[in-house]
Amino acid sequence: MSKLLDNVTSELQRLPSIGRRTALRLAMHILKMETSTVDSLAASIERFRHEIRYCTKCNNLSDTDICPICSDPRRDRSTICVVEQVADLMSIENTSQYRGLYHVLGGVISPMQGIGPSDLKIDLLCDTVAAGTVREVIIAISTSVEGETTLFYLLNRLKAYPDVKVTTIARGIGFGDELEYVDELTITHALMNRREVER
Repeated sequence: MSKLLDNVTSELQRLPSIGRRTALRLAMHILKMETSTVDSLAASIERFRHEIRYCTKCNNLSDTDICPICSDPRRDRSTICVVEQVADLMSIENTSQYRGLYHVLGGVISPMQGIGPSDLKIDLLCDTVAAGTVREVIIAISTSVEGETTLFYLLNRLKAYPDVKVTTIARGIGFGDELEYVDELTITHALMNRREVER
C-alpha cells in the first residue's frame, strides 16, 4: 500500500466509529474528489478547529463570544435546558418544540474517566440561575449511571434556588440511551412530558 494512502487511512481511523475498512473507503473517495473540493474541505476543518469558540453564557459552540441562541431576543429566558454536549442541544433544536435557552455541561461526572464536577460547566449554570431571571431548569441528560450521578449532583447544587422549578425530561428515553442518537419524536414527547424533581 502507498505510504501516503496508509497515512491518510490511519488519520481517518482516529475519528469515532471509523474502522480501518471505512477509513480506506473514505480515503479512496477523497482521492476521486476534485482537488478544489478537497482543499475546501481541509480548509474548513482547519478553520473550524482553530477559530471555533464556546459561548460565554451557555457553553454552546459559536463563531463569536455569544452564540446565536443566547443572543436571540425571541427565546424564552426564563427556561434553561441543561444538556451534556452540543450534539444534544442540536437534537432538541431539530424538534422545533423548545424555545428557551440552553446550558451545555460539556460531559457528565465520571470518576472512572477522571471527570469530576469541576471539569464541567456547572458553576456557569449556577451563576446564570443566580442572576434571578430563570424560573425553570430542565435537565435533559442521558439516563446512564454517569448521567444519573450528574443529575443528583445538579439537584444538590440547585437546592440553593428554591424558587426555581427543576424538571427532567420524561423517561420515555430508555436507560443508557445517548440523547444524540434518539429520534426527534421521542425527544419531543420526553420534553413535553417532563416532570418536576423533588429536592
